[in-house]
Parts: sequence; C-alpha cells; structure tokens
Amino acid sequence: MVTIIQGTTKKPISAQRLANFFEDHTKYDGFLYIGYPIIGTAEGPYPIDALLVSKSKGLVVFCLVEGRDISGAQNAQDDSYNKLESKLRAHKSLVKGRNLQVPINPVTFASAREDAVNFSKEEYPICNDASLEAWLDNCQWDDSSHFESLVAVIQAISTIRKGRKKRDVQKPDSRGAKLKRLEDSIANLDNLQGRAVIETVDGVQRIRGLAGSGKTIVLALKAAYLHAHHPDWKIVVTFHTRSLKGQFRQLINTFIIEQTNEEPDWENIQIIHAWGAPGGGDRNGLYYSFCQSYGVEYHDFGSAKRNFGQGKEFEGACQKALIECSSPIGIYDAILVDEAQDFPPAFLQICYEMLKPEKRLVYAYDELQNLSSQSLPSPEKIFGSYSDGTPRVRFIQNQPGKPKQDVILEKCYRNSRPVLVTAHALGFGIYRTPNADIGTGLVQIFDHNQLWLDVGYEVTGGELADGNDVTLSRSEESSPNFLENHSHVDDLIQFCCFDSSEEQAQWVVQAIQANLSEDELRPDDIVIINPNPLSTRSAVGPIRKLLFEHKIKSHLAGVDTSPDVFFDADCASIAFTGIYRAKGNEAGMIYIINAQDCYSSFGNLASVRNQLFTAITRSKAWVRVLGIGREMRLLMQEFEHVKKNEFSLHFRYPTKEERKSLNIVNRDMSENERQRILKKKDDLTQLLDDLEAGRVYPEDLGGDQLNRLKSLLNGGG
Repeated sequence: MVTIIQGTTKKPISAQRLANFFEDHTKYDGFLYIGYPIIGTAEGPYPIDALLVSKSKGLVVFCLVEGRDISGAQNAQDDSYNKLESKLRAHKSLVKGRNLQVPINPVTFASAREDAVNFSKEEYPICNDASLEAWLDNCQWDDSSHFESLVAVIQAISTIRKGRKKRDVQKPDSRGAKLKRLEDSIANLDNLQGRAVIETVDGVQRIRGLAGSGKTIVLALKAAYLHAHHPDWKIVVTFHTRSLKGQFRQLINTFIIEQTNEEPDWENIQIIHAWGAPGGGDRNGLYYSFCQSYGVEYHDFGSAKRNFGQGKEFEGACQKALIECSSPIGIYDAILVDEAQDFPPAFLQICYEMLKPEKRLVYAYDELQNLSSQSLPSPEKIFGSYSDGTPRVRFIQNQPGKPKQDVILEKCYRNSRPVLVTAHALGFGIYRTPNADIGTGLVQIFDHNQLWLDVGYEVTGGELADGNDVTLSRSEESSPNFLENHSHVDDLIQFCCFDSSEEQAQWVVQAIQANLSEDELRPDDIVIINPNPLSTRSAVGPIRKLLFEHKIKSHLAGVDTSPDVFFDADCASIAFTGIYRAKGNEAGMIYIINAQDCYSSFGNLASVRNQLFTAITRSKAWVRVLGIGREMRLLMQEFEHVKKNEFSLHFRYPTKEERKSLNIVNRDMSENERQRILKKKDDLTQLLDDLEAGRVYPEDLGGDQLNRLKSLLNGGG
C-alpha cells in the first residue's frame, strides 16, 4: 500500500485524482509525495509535481496536467528526469561506476484527458486514471538494495550526516563503532515524520511526540520546505532552550541549500528565541517583537519577576501584552514553535495573533519534558472562544488523504526501550514508595489514559482504566530493537551511589578517560548533566578540574560558549550543562551527576522528576545515573523495580479523585508558598502536641473555629 503525503501543490485537482488512484489501487507500495521534493538547480528551485518512491518500481516522477493542455508534456518530463537524475548522481550511495542504481520513470498524468492514450509514446508516456495501472505494471526495479539510501536522499536526511565530523573507529565492538552503526541505522523519516514535515494546514497544527521522536528535525525540515516553496513568506521558528538556535540554523541552512541550491533568505526566515530583548540581531525574540510591533510595554526577566512573581514571569508578561494590544495585525505567514510544553498558553496566543488570517501555527511538544510541571491545555482552551462561545481553534478529526492537523510521533529513535521506560518510571514515580496521604507513589499521570497508547505503549496486562491494575510495555514497533541490541542491558543504563561528591567526581573522570582512550568515543559523544540548574556551576567544578589535570578539555555550555551554542565547534571538548541547556541536545554517553536532588522535593516534586526524565532521555546509547547518600539509594530502589518488571510499567491506574489529589499534593509552589505551608504545618503539629498534652483544651479554640475545622475535615467548603 502506498503512503500518500500531501505537500503544497498548484495543481490540486490532478494531484487529488492521483492520490485517489493510489488509494484505490492498494497493490502498489512505497511513498507518494505530492508537491515534493524541490530540487536545487542553477536556475533556482525546481518543484517536482509528484513522486512515487517504491521498492518494486524505483522512482516514478509524475508531471501533472491541470486541465487538458498537454502541449508541454515532453519538455516537462525531460526537465523532471534530468534534474532528478542530477540530484541522485550527487550521492555516491546511489551510483556504481557511471551507472545510477535507481530507475527513474517519468510519466505525464492527464486525468482530464480521456484520449490520453492517443498521445502516449513509449519514451514519453501520457496516462489518465484508466491507463495508469497498465503503464505502472510495466515499471520494475529488480534490485531494490539501494531503497533505504534512496529514501534518505529524497527526504534530505542524508545531508544531516554529511555535516558531521567523520567518526574514526578501529575496533568493531568499541562504543564508537556501535554509535556509528546506530547513527547509520537512523537514516530515514518514518511515515508519520514524513507527513509532519510536508503536510501543512491553513490553521493550527499540533505535533506531539516523546523525547527522541524527531520533533526538532521535523520542524527544521518543515521550515525549510515552506521557505523553499514560498520564499516570500515571513516564517519564524522559535523555541525555549537557547542552545537550540545554532542547531536549528545549521539544519535549516543545510536543508534549504539541498532543496534550492541557494542560501536561505534570513530576512524572511527567522530563528529567534521566544522572549528576546532590545538590541537587535541575536537578542531579538518573538515576545519582544510583539511588544515593539504593537507598541505595548515590554518586560525583561527582572521586571517580569517583580511585577508577576517568581515562576510567573513569562506568563504574566505575555498576558499583559495581550491585554494591552487590542487589535493586532498579522505580520507572519507561518510560525513554528518547538518545546511548546515549556511555554504558557499566553505565548502561543501571542504567536497566533502575530499571524496573517491563514493562522499557520505549528507547535511541537512533549508533555513529560515540561520542567515546570504545568500541562499544556487543549487547543480550545489555549486559543479561547469568539463572543458567541465558538472556539477560535478546533481540531477536526484526521481524514484519509488530507493533511493531518494533529500528529503524534509514537516512535522513539533516540532512547532504547530500557532507557525510555526507566525515564518514564522515574518521571511518573511508578515504583516510588507510596505517599501515605494519597495512597500512591505516583508523582503525576496523564489525565487521558489513551495518551499512553498514543506515545507507543501497549497494554500487556490488566486494564488501562481508572482504579485497575495495568502493565504497560513498549513494542518493537515503537522502540526498535536495534537501539538496544548493541549492548547488554546492564551497560545501557547504570545507577551508582557514592559516599561523597569527591568519590563521585573520581568515578566520572576515570570513566571518561576510558571512554576517550579505550571506547573510541569522541569528546562530543559525552555530556555531563547536573539536574539542579542553580548549583550547576559549582557542582561541576571539581570534575572539570580533575579532567583538566588529565589534559581533557571541557566547557560549561552557555557559560564558556555562546548561549546559542551547546557543543564546541571542533568537537574536541566535553560539554557540562544544567538541565535547561541540556534540553534539545543529545549524546551517546550521558552522565547525570547528583541525581539524588531528583528523588524528592517539597513543593516541586513533579518538576525535579521531570528534570531527571529529561536528563536520562538525552542519551542516544548509554546513560549513567550517579548520586550521593540516602536519597540516591532510594532512587536506585525504584530502578531495581523497573528491572524486576523487565522494563515494563506495572501500577494501579489512579481514579479521577486520586488524580486530583496527585495534582494538589505534587503541585509546583513558589518559595514563599513553600515557606508559608511549612510554617503552618509546624504550627499545626505544635497545636496537636499541646492538645494531646493537655496544655491547650479544645474549648480554648472557640466553638466557631472548632466547627469550621470539623467542616473542613469532613470535606466541607
């Protein structure tokens, strides 16, 4: 069966007829791209009308005729053939000697011409709906061994690998060799990723996916595709983590050159941070641009903190800007938002208001990488309603043959199954010692249990329903085996507890020395993460000092480098980072130090668990979770339960009431709120002690206060 991916086309009727043909003829295989690819030529970008990439047929390039005029059919076929052949010949993986290893079959599809067969020639075939099947059946590709390479080239994914420094490995089973094989295996986009890149709707599009499901790559490809098709459009790509900027710029630049043979017009495609500040250039940001464009007051972080409180800085600033701007006029044609889980809904509203009437807003997110523990509401709640109560944005159900408005990327291509399940188990607190007050150790849980299935889990025991025991596991389909088969499971993920930070530092340095001298890893294959963002600079100092004494270069990302850069340009230095800069980045070997800080935290337990989840999921192959003392040992006990359950999640699904209690008990609190509640708890403990000791009598409290207390304890308001 052919997977149809609908891109931008100026020939909608004939394109739809072609899509209908392949929906009706399920015997064919491969991908049908409509409005894709765009080929960079000396004359500029050349869009292909439609392309079938098939294991059995090779390439079939369709020249679509919208209407009845077929006078230019031969020239169109020649142009498409020559430009496509030229593109493919540039890739050694598709050429043997002087011969291209992929057959290219050009054909004109004139669906409105019932007499098409009368004009068809062997060298220049012209088909309609009735004759296309017979012509296609004569196309054969006898040796499809180059299919994977062909798809990588067509999807422009092969160009990602070109930009990397060549990996030099000598030992076939070294970590470096295993990492190389892993990188080579992740060559192509899957169906859902391909759709997410090319299919764009007029309106809001949401892309959800786990860490490692390819959201950043998809957004970069999508921005490049839109720019190549519409070079005059004003497009913005925005994000939360500043170190993503360099990655986005490199990816988009590569993809646009691949598609157009020209540098991007950086005036029309902007990669800017969400917040921004005065000064222009790299300091520009979308919120700042909104304030400047519509003449409303701008708040920097300090000002926002003073005005709206700690933890509400960006939310307060965005809400105020929206209130003060009564009639925004659309500036941009498309805005793409990465890491949307880290933004308040008001920021997405700002993005929406800055768009022209088509409202092409694409936002991608992973619920569990939210470091503030606030969930992103539904689109209806984010974008509000018109005066008659009708939602401004409402997702329609995905329909066959139509671009998808809501895309879920269920496959994880970065983390192996054991690593990902461990991250989920610790992030949710699946095997955490139950809290006596609420009867469960869970820290947080999806409001809608269907989401577990959407992100690639399957029920392998019990029932996924409120109040029932359930076992959730990942299948080979959602977590490919090749991600874990390269190493023993005890090597994929390890937890270690130390008696002191000095002991931890010594262990990390010895392990890194072995990685570089014996394992054939490069410095940029290694990242050390300290989850607590406030202590990172001091926490990593002793380890960096020891590395320096062993002549191993290191840097603190965003401090020793530009805030927009994560790895050093020469790939010769090991990156240290706090959790916020780690987001969006990845490496073969991840060391998480001081993980004990993520075991428990009054007032922000969900946040510290999400920090641990995010840190673990930065790993492309191996992860070492290290820490000190009792809380690290308790964290290790949770991991032992994960192993004992063979890397499945076995737990009782909380009821609606229990989920409500979870959200209250584990909610995020400001520092003032935490201190106030801790003081009240102390006061209450003191009062209870005095009552039990007879130092205070209930009657001393007064009848009115006693009745109010009884009412609250009995569930009254």
